[in-house]
Amino acid sequence: MAFGWPASSPAIDAAGRMKVIVLGSPALPLGTRVFDCRDGKTNNQQVNMRHTISVLVENKFGVLVRVAGLFSGRGFNIDTLNVAPTQDASASRMTIVTRGDDATVEQIVKQLNKLVDVIKVQDFRDEECIDRELVLVKVSVDSRSRAEVMQITDIFRAKIVDVQSDSLTIEITGNESKVEKFIELMKPFGVLDLTRTGKAALPRK
Repeated sequence: MAFGWPASSPAIDAAGRMKVIVLGSPALPLGTRVFDCRDGKTNNQQVNMRHTISVLVENKFGVLVRVAGLFSGRGFNIDTLNVAPTQDASASRMTIVTRGDDATVEQIVKQLNKLVDVIKVQDFRDEECIDRELVLVKVSVDSRSRAEVMQITDIFRAKIVDVQSDSLTIEITGNESKVEKFIELMKPFGVLDLTRTGKAALPRK
């Protein structure tokens, strides 16, 4: 056994060394792990890549349904969807976060560009955009835990927007990693309710 493959696998040579399997080569045994040498990712990693897509659209009836339909029609789930007006009252920006391989997302982007009411489509990479998300989270507190929750809130530069005898409602804004970390820290106290706006993004240039 080498690298998790049987010695008899086409992925292993006679000396027990791993071969590079080129995509499109003959069928391999079930369970063989295939690498795409273009970017060092396995097929499964490529399929699960997250994409942030910005779609600038005209404010017209039915645009959201048509855009969402392109994703569902190709079996893509939309993780988050944020829609809001821009500086131009006649246009709105949709920020869509989805998962999939580059080739399929590229085809979706091309199809989006063909829609009549779509002005511009961008598939962002992490370094190409600035993104933020706003979250409201209601956390259970008592006389012993209240101070600790308030301290964590202050560390994350979040804001307490509502105070009740048994709960605090907190507003936090930031990138995905910051938001996720804050929510994880709140779970031991008891998250009573939570709502997220979804990612909003703009290009850096």
